[in-house]
Amino acid sequence: MLFHSSIRKELARGFGATFVALITIVMTMMLIRTLGQASKGVVNPSEVMMVLGYTVLGYIPTILTLSLFVSTVATLSRMYRDSEMVIWFASGHGLIGLLKPLFRFAWPILLVVAAMALIVWPWSNQQIQDMKDRYEQRGDLERIAPGQFQESANGSRVFFVDKDTPDKRSGNNVFISSLEHGKETVTSARSAEITNIDKKQFLMLHHGQRLESTLGEPDLKVSEFEEYGTRVGDNALGSSDAPPSRVRNSLDLVLEPTPLNLGELAWRLSLALAALNFVTISLAVAGGNPRSGRSGSMVFALFAFIIYYNLLNLGQNWITNGAVAFGSFMLSLHGGVFILSMGWLLVRHYQWSWRSLVARKRTGAAA
Repeated sequence: MLFHSSIRKELARGFGATFVALITIVMTMMLIRTLGQASKGVVNPSEVMMVLGYTVLGYIPTILTLSLFVSTVATLSRMYRDSEMVIWFASGHGLIGLLKPLFRFAWPILLVVAAMALIVWPWSNQQIQDMKDRYEQRGDLERIAPGQFQESANGSRVFFVDKDTPDKRSGNNVFISSLEHGKETVTSARSAEITNIDKKQFLMLHHGQRLESTLGEPDLKVSEFEEYGTRVGDNALGSSDAPPSRVRNSLDLVLEPTPLNLGELAWRLSLALAALNFVTISLAVAGGNPRSGRSGSMVFALFAFIIYYNLLNLGQNWITNGAVAFGSFMLSLHGGVFILSMGWLLVRHYQWSWRSLVARKRTGAAA
């Protein structure tokens, strides 16, 4: 039908423009956050763009859902204002008849949202986690930067180099503070260089001083040296714990239904189910009431979107803490929203109101 094709074309234009605007905003916000993490030493500064790409990729389901919701509400509201809906109603069709062209346009987006939430979301989180782990487990020598205090991989030593040389293997005004086996040691030297001894890397300090004290005791041992070597470059981190639920694939979450895994699984499934419900909600909330202004329905739609997604986050926390069951939450939230949106749509489709119901009841009683 020509009317259906025109709706889908307008929806495609609105969806594309909204998606570009939202992805630009999200990328700007995530870039600021990623740069902040890089400045704190959480991620490798050279991998900022990769972390940004994976982070934005994880937010694609939410961006697609919001773009679909906003474009649908905006398109239908414009049709109300321009009296195109009057022509649709005059042809003998109602609001429910618009569900078919809407879902014909939305079904590829809904499939992409489901695939991104169930497959791409844990994969992108795994890539980000791997990059953070590699950067966290880098050797002590890789952590040393001129003019900055840097902590070793196991957190037992702090390094400071005032100035390095072009070959990156020597420096001046070196400071090392370490805490090992109940002893605190502070070592300073005028210069230092990296030396390989028996295929092991040592930091050789020249013309310095060493202060050693035992925790809880007043003694202090001071010594001066012409040359002193300390081994650096080893990764002292032990084996990592079990991976967090957000980086595990969806099948593993199903096979291991712990409260934490079920909470993560509920979040992923909720992204797909929420996108499906938003198509129905958009048709129910769209309108062209001149008294509410041009953006009245859009403001209400965004308010409904925020409430719905906050409920998804609350539900994940409730399931993780064992406050509610997985099935009960999914059925009550998404099933309840679907029933409410369809009920609202039916009310608008048949133009039901309290006055019409009361008048019909009075007419039936009089008859």
